[in-house]
Amino acid sequence: MISKKGIMEKAIEADVKLVQLMFSDLLGGIKCVTIPVDRLGEAMEKGIWFDGSSIEGFARISESDMYLAPDESTFGVIPWKNGEGAIARIICDVHRPNGEPLEINPRYILKKAMEKAYKMGYEYMVGPELEFFLFPKNEEGVVRPKMHDGAGYFDFAPKDAAEDVRKDIVFGLQSLGIIVEASHHEVAPSQHEIDFKYGSAVSTADNAITFKYVVKSIAPKHGLFASFMPKPVFGENGSGMHVHQSLFDVKTGKNIFYDETDKHKLSKTAKHFIAGQLAHVKAMSAILAPTVNSYKRLVPGYEAPVNICWGQNNRSALIRIPRISPGRENSCRAELRCPDPSCNPYLAFAVMLYAGLEGIEKKMEIPAPLEEESAYDLCEEDRKKLHIETLPGSLQLALEELKKDTLFKEVLGEKFFKKYIEIKEEEWEEYNIQVTEWEMEKYFPHI
Repeated sequence: MISKKGIMEKAIEADVKLVQLMFSDLLGGIKCVTIPVDRLGEAMEKGIWFDGSSIEGFARISESDMYLAPDESTFGVIPWKNGEGAIARIICDVHRPNGEPLEINPRYILKKAMEKAYKMGYEYMVGPELEFFLFPKNEEGVVRPKMHDGAGYFDFAPKDAAEDVRKDIVFGLQSLGIIVEASHHEVAPSQHEIDFKYGSAVSTADNAITFKYVVKSIAPKHGLFASFMPKPVFGENGSGMHVHQSLFDVKTGKNIFYDETDKHKLSKTAKHFIAGQLAHVKAMSAILAPTVNSYKRLVPGYEAPVNICWGQNNRSALIRIPRISPGRENSCRAELRCPDPSCNPYLAFAVMLYAGLEGIEKKMEIPAPLEEESAYDLCEEDRKKLHIETLPGSLQLALEELKKDTLFKEVLGEKFFKKYIEIKEEEWEEYNIQVTEWEMEKYFPHI
């Protein structure tokens, strides 16, 4: 890890003039306090004070004083802001005046989950795949979901009109220390995916919010708007955030999920972990798919998983186990396919980990895998025969499942649990009283 002195030397070498202190709110929005570089040393030593009551869900006005504590390992110079003095960014933890971490700060919640895993001898490794759309602005600068190209999965230029955009995004990510593994056009027109290397959950969540920041910053330089909305276009595939996950032994560094003797190459620990996630996934949905719009992606017919099942190399299953080639035992993993990029990655990884760890602690039994059948094609009668349930069909139903889940109420903390549900129920109620364009077209001319 780079030292405080090393960071200051790097800032001077890069001619940094301003530093953005970044952190995440409850819902995954990126917040920022910008300081002159000559205050960076003070920030790393003592923190920077701010008004926490202005951040959704953080604090009441009577307990608003908080400070940001920069995590030196996240320091990076923002490449596209170079000019007369560069700008750097650093991700921060949030603390109360007495020095204690803010218990409802999403990054702290994930750190607590990681501590629990570490005490059990595990390090939780994740690799998210964030999909997004690029839309052009009209002459007035207004953004509407109008397709930027007509390309499809893995198409390339000239059908793929955003090749140069993705190239600049990749360069931006690399400049901030994120290792990019692949970049390509996705299934829907104007839809894209850039994959970065998996890692320990906290640093990967840092990379995920940095990824969204970079994509949204680079797109306007090409006259485009980037959207991580799960389902921005009716009739097209939505954007997911599939998460590849595994547990590694903290002492040996070996992947605990792998077992050469098992048919699916999965250890008992891996099966218990998967069983825990399947048992809690209905409640997790309120955090993994946290918006009203999320449930317009999670419908049959658009390659989104809705049936609660698992299978090896079965992309229709909620949890897919990719096949492992010889010599790649450490790549054994379980891919959870229901999260979408509107989620807060810190919270998403935390609830996924807690659910899996409970499966291990209670030695939960994994159900039979879905091997040959496509989960996309299962009818209600098929699901009954196979004892397969479905994900909640709306944010409201997901919140009801979350409220019933005693595990998450305990591990997330009652204060966070209550505040998150309150915010999301208000969102659902606000949606319910809207008069939509669909209603106007369907009813207004005819009634």
